[in-house]
Amino acid sequence: MTTSQTHTHTATDPPTDPPAARPPARPALWDRRFTLFFTARTISLVGDAMMPVAAALAVGALYGISGVGYVLGTWTGTFVVLVLFGGVFADRFGARRMMVGADLVRVLTQGVLALAFFAGTPPFWLLVTMAALAGAAVAMFLPGANGMVPLVADEPQRANATLKVADALAHLVGPALAGLLIAMTGAGTVYAIDAGTFLLSALCLALVRLAPSDADSSARTGSSLRRDLRQGWQEFRARTWMWSVILIWVGFGVLLFGPLVPLSSALIGDRLGPNAYGLAVSFLGVGTVLGGLLALRLRPARPLAAGAAAMALYTLLPLSVALGGGLPVLLAGHVIGGGALAFWSVMWATSVQTHTPPAVLNRVSAYELAGSVSGIALGQILAGPAIALASPGRLLLVSAGTCLAGCVALLAILAIRTLRRAAPATESGKQPATPAAG
Repeated sequence: MTTSQTHTHTATDPPTDPPAARPPARPALWDRRFTLFFTARTISLVGDAMMPVAAALAVGALYGISGVGYVLGTWTGTFVVLVLFGGVFADRFGARRMMVGADLVRVLTQGVLALAFFAGTPPFWLLVTMAALAGAAVAMFLPGANGMVPLVADEPQRANATLKVADALAHLVGPALAGLLIAMTGAGTVYAIDAGTFLLSALCLALVRLAPSDADSSARTGSSLRRDLRQGWQEFRARTWMWSVILIWVGFGVLLFGPLVPLSSALIGDRLGPNAYGLAVSFLGVGTVLGGLLALRLRPARPLAAGAAAMALYTLLPLSVALGGGLPVLLAGHVIGGGALAFWSVMWATSVQTHTPPAVLNRVSAYELAGSVSGIALGQILAGPAIALASPGRLLLVSAGTCLAGCVALLAILAIRTLRRAAPATESGKQPATPAAG
């Protein structure tokens, strides 16, 4: 066909290419289901990000550093103990139902604390009790939050990346907002706003409408709690790539993630002042946003291999602190580290969601959450005693070496390195069944 002939076609001419030759359009992300889910998660993430600052300032002012440690330790310990049951209950009664119930429990805990702070000085037993209840609620919430993503988004990687960006932004806004509110109005206001975020989250989740086969009402019956836990463990253990990552992540928790905050805050604060550490944490959040945006665009064929290669760059974060670099070097290390961890997190979450049968996804997620968080908790506990054995700088060099060695191990394990991207979602929005990678 000549150039002059092409201009004689009208709008009524048939297309020259058959429809089957055109690539299928990518499914829209921002439909009603995902928009409501994203709104719920973002609102509750802002509330979550406010709480550590509120506890450190409000509880610390009343009961000192040890009081803060007991309150936060109670929260973390309760979560680790109960998260496996949260996975079972999410699979048994429905993830959305468990998430709504957990949000309502946190409305109660944060509301009670708000009233207590408005009334005067809350008794310590009340702070610890509410922390335990809130930790239990999060244990019921998080396994289902992971399992809900494939139900509300046809492209889990895009959804996970978008949620990771929202998480980073929440952790940039939440702490600053909490500090400002405590200075201006007191802790009661922060806890009241936090209760409000969980109420809005519960409302949004209650409005999510899933496909009939995915609806919360399809509760499983006739199975014991012990059998459910055992089945979740068997599914987790059957995937070599999954339990291998968690074993490495436990080591990361003890030697890298756990001690990083107490050690780096002490080193940076002593050398450059507390404002420098706050700025570094903010730049970590900036890096997390950038890593999430990168994960929105890149779709590697081997997501865990790509994530492990990116995660190796996280080594620069503890290294920049340990070697005593200037503020520009420090901030660059935190930006790169935040981006590396965010990219890995998206690749990991998407792999878990798309290579695990939906019927056991919440239980499997609970096992990987329990492993990851327990390592971090142990690392936090051991950070203080470890200072008696070596300087914080030397310990952070160990952290950097651990990060690099762990990433080499990730790439050396065949099941992790060769795990391929799952097939695209079907028209019904479900992920096709995939065999265990182990």
